[in-house]
Amino acid sequence: MADTQPSMIHPDSIDSQDPNLHPESTKQKSRRPANTAFRQQRLKAWQPILTPKTVLPLFFAIGIIFAPIGGGLIYASNVVQEVILDYSRCGLDAPEFPAAASPMPSGTYSSHFTKISGFVPDNNPPTWVKKSNSTITYPNGATITGTICTLDFPLNGKLEPPIYFYYRLTNFYQNHRRYAKSFNTDQLSGKAVSVGSIQSSDCTPLTTATDPVDGKVKPYYPCGLAANSLFNDTFYNPVALNPHNVNDTNNSNETYYFSSDGISWASDKALYGVSKYNLETDVLVPPNWIERYGTHYSANNTPDLVNDEAFQVWMRLAGLPTFSKLAQVNSNATMDTGRYSVDIASFTEYGGTKSIILSTGTVMGGRNPFLGIAYVVVGGICIVLGTLFTVTHLIRPRKLGDHTYLSWNNEHDSTATTSGRDGVMVGERGTA
Repeated sequence: MADTQPSMIHPDSIDSQDPNLHPESTKQKSRRPANTAFRQQRLKAWQPILTPKTVLPLFFAIGIIFAPIGGGLIYASNVVQEVILDYSRCGLDAPEFPAAASPMPSGTYSSHFTKISGFVPDNNPPTWVKKSNSTITYPNGATITGTICTLDFPLNGKLEPPIYFYYRLTNFYQNHRRYAKSFNTDQLSGKAVSVGSIQSSDCTPLTTATDPVDGKVKPYYPCGLAANSLFNDTFYNPVALNPHNVNDTNNSNETYYFSSDGISWASDKALYGVSKYNLETDVLVPPNWIERYGTHYSANNTPDLVNDEAFQVWMRLAGLPTFSKLAQVNSNATMDTGRYSVDIASFTEYGGTKSIILSTGTVMGGRNPFLGIAYVVVGGICIVLGTLFTVTHLIRPRKLGDHTYLSWNNEHDSTATTSGRDGVMVGERGTA
């Protein structure tokens, strides 16, 4: 007797379309998505109902939270003491020593101090003088000839430690796509990357060159545009000229010692390792490093990227064409009110400006009121909008769930128009 029980498989189910289970079926496999909540868009979702009772308190809450935070950020920025000196044109415009120093042009000096403690402000402008063809000695012992700019400037307030010494560059695009990717992470971490790998890496166009000594193609170490363009102006320790120091009866000049130790982030420092190259024979010196190291590294004259924190700071590329980078820091001494002098060995020349910044800091960093102003503006706008919407709701409240506000439920002209692919007639209250 034939089995007359009905099939328990739905004709639209996935099993009904499996040719292995139903070889007698010649129906083509369906492209219908699986009947699941995700595939059929039936997942649970939160759909907020925006009513005056929920929206208006939100506006006021944002305003009440953001405005005080912004005020605190502005206060933190204002308590930062700083001095900024633009020395870009010192090599061109400053008088040559032993001529007397001349005032720096207006706009090249700015300062911010919250208060002046017990001394009459020094209103004399900062001055500069240059010494061309000076012998400059690098920490590795290499000597070159360059220009030293001497800047004398007033300090009309105390700088409490830690005191940060920055250099600021403008119109320098470290965020350019080709520049930003022009380095090799493996090489910086200490690996002896092969010539072929360097040539095909992101270091292009500064990857390899032919060694004139043995005629072999060798990689630059470090390769890439970012390393080759290392900012190499050298900053000396500031000196207080006849300092106003009650503990110093002689009022003799006092040097404030700064150090580059600890200026890079620990996460950046971890990216660098001791190179496995034989630096004397396996690599070449980048073009802009030749003045410092010569055409080839020697046993006693090689870069120590693991401990060169100035290089590590430079290699953390800036996102904007105007940026400041930490050069050195003084964590011990207070720079009191008075007149100071600082020497700068100036080498790097390009189409932007160069400045130095002496600054204190807060938990929020250096002086930059932008974030605080942004918070205050957002908070103020939210409070104003919340007040405006509240008054509007009290004077002319809108009925919730009123279907007459729906566009397709409004009165239209009696003239019918066609709409859609099939030319459906749209009438006054619906479709014909």
